[in-house]
Amino acid sequence: MSEFLQKVSKTLAWHAARLQRSARSAQWALTRAPAERPIIVVGCSRAGTTLVYKTLSQSREIGSLQRETHDDWMALHPLADKHWDTHALDAADASAADRDTVSRYFYSHTGHARWVDKNNQNGLCVPYLHALFPDAVFVFVKRSPGDNLNSLIEGWAKPDEFATWSGALPAEVRVDNGRLRQWCFFLAEGWRDYVNASVEDVAAFQYHAINAAILDAKPGIPAGQWVEVFYEDFLRDPVATFQGVFEGCGLTFDRRLQQHCAQVLDIPYNAFSEIRLDKWKDGRNRDRIERVLPKVADVAGRMGY
Repeated sequence: MSEFLQKVSKTLAWHAARLQRSARSAQWALTRAPAERPIIVVGCSRAGTTLVYKTLSQSREIGSLQRETHDDWMALHPLADKHWDTHALDAADASAADRDTVSRYFYSHTGHARWVDKNNQNGLCVPYLHALFPDAVFVFVKRSPGDNLNSLIEGWAKPDEFATWSGALPAEVRVDNGRLRQWCFFLAEGWRDYVNASVEDVAAFQYHAINAAILDAKPGIPAGQWVEVFYEDFLRDPVATFQGVFEGCGLTFDRRLQQHCAQVLDIPYNAFSEIRLDKWKDGRNRDRIERVLPKVADVAGRMGY
């Protein structure tokens, strides 16, 4: 009987949530108001963007879907429309229809006109996102090349998690001598040159491409709408570092959030292993990473490393 009641409760909750979304969607249609100062977290995959996104989502002043949104954004601009060349979008791709679709979707699902969002590909789309929402705040999470490359390499071995979108990719992927057959994370211009490359070369390509794209877009964003943070600072002092991020986004950093951030490193937000600095140096990928570090040295220098 208990199990039956639990199923009934879940079914009723699902229908209630659906009705609530429908009501909010109808309410939004009366004003068609665009989102207000959305917060968009960008950075390379495996750079700590999920940690930042999930922590910002703790704020009661904004809405959050509490999940990756790459499928939602890709539905607006399918990869096939750009011949599978890249996930990147620029200002010319932005439209009033896109703005309405996104604003309505987030409001109907969260009940907030202001929200936080994050996905792997949005670092390649900063000009597009700024064109959609000129008042958006961008939070750029930077991670040192050694540790970020190490996590990308490890992530490529998890296609069920990071290649769910690439099943129709119009190319044969044989990364690392054919050991890895599904493309992970995101497509940047020139990715076809790496379908037969070593996994460390692919990781270096992706790290360079997305961080360079974000840095190139930065001058077009008003200074008051740009928050930049080193992932390593979260490990050294999470409370003070998150306080800077919250305040940079115009959000209250109250005692409840302080307490949450004091323990946030104990919450395993998709971490592959122990959270610590420079763990790549005593890991199994050290030789691979040392070989490709020169390939990312220029963009790492631009990032402050």
